[in-house]
Amino acid sequence: MGGLGFAQQWAARRADRRRAEQIRQEAADAERNRLARPIHDGVLQVLALMQRHGAELGGPGAQLATLAGEQEQALRNLLSGNPAAPPANRLDLRAILTTLASPTVDVAAPANPVLLTATASTELTAAVQAALDNVHRHAGPTAHAWVLLEDEGDAVRVTVRDDGVGFTPDRLTEAAEAGRLGVAQSMRGRIADLGGTTEIYSRPGRGTEVEFYVPRTRTTPPA
Repeated sequence: MGGLGFAQQWAARRADRRRAEQIRQEAADAERNRLARPIHDGVLQVLALMQRHGAELGGPGAQLATLAGEQEQALRNLLSGNPAAPPANRLDLRAILTTLASPTVDVAAPANPVLLTATASTELTAAVQAALDNVHRHAGPTAHAWVLLEDEGDAVRVTVRDDGVGFTPDRLTEAAEAGRLGVAQSMRGRIADLGGTTEIYSRPGRGTEVEFYVPRTRTTPPA
């Protein structure tokens, strides 16, 4: 019953966030459609004309034609809602985390790409995998896990929950004192190097929740 209630709470939270995401997406689509008409009638036509005839001008005309073609395609992608390729040195954390889904792990993520630097994406993914490894090893043979990715604009938050056996608050302290530093090194250390924080909540019989918060303003380890 406890696991069922946990799953219902998680499903309700996911549904609320999906509704909010849908509302934001509908508003963005409406604004994009509003802007598309004048842009299509003006800017895109000028760029297309430059692309076709720029090379005929001689000198820097060929370069202008190339730039016009690139900008025309970028605008068309923006207006149609097609995602552009990720910027250099950026990875889509959403695409990476969804590969962790399995019969015992559910992953919920935004509809749009969640871009982070390669370093931040790699380290955050490793921390999530460490949390899932802990679920597999300690939460019990029937435990189920849920991963929730949230893009907050200036930061990214990833929550890993399970419906396993849980533990007492002093267990992590005892493990550190005994030299078992898996949690500190695999999770807290990685996230701290990114300028973020790790929060762990658990109670016996009530499962465990691990929350990673990483700001986008600092995504590389300090010098």
